[in-house]
Order: sequence, then structure tokens, then C-alpha cells
Amino acid sequence: MSWILLAIGLVLVVEGLVFALAPSRLEELLALVSRMPVDTRRLIGLAALATGVALIALARMLGLG
Repeated sequence: MSWILLAIGLVLVVEGLVFALAPSRLEELLALVSRMPVDTRRLIGLAALATGVALIALARMLGLG
């Protein structure tokens, strides 16, 4: 359970930094994403998912989890 809380906390820190440091850039990024085709957004999401799974697997292999 502590690992889940740590992961959620890290995500919130990163997202909070984006909102705090570059709010206007975030608006531009959201506009760009909204203009992308759905299939492109899906592919980006799947790539992010695969990268996250690979990083978790790597961390576990290194004994970090």
C-alpha cells in the first residue's frame, strides 16, 4: 500500500509542477492534443503505458520494488 501512495504522490508532484511552472504551455498542449486524431492519442497513450510498465519491470529487476 505504501508503494501505491508513493506512486500517486509522485504523479501529483509532477503534475503540480506543470500547473505551477507553465500553465500557459499546458493550455497550448491541451489545444494541440485536442486537434490530434483519436488514433494518434490512443497510440501515445499505449506508448506511455508500455514505457511505464517497462520502467516498473526495470525497477523490480534492480531490487527497488
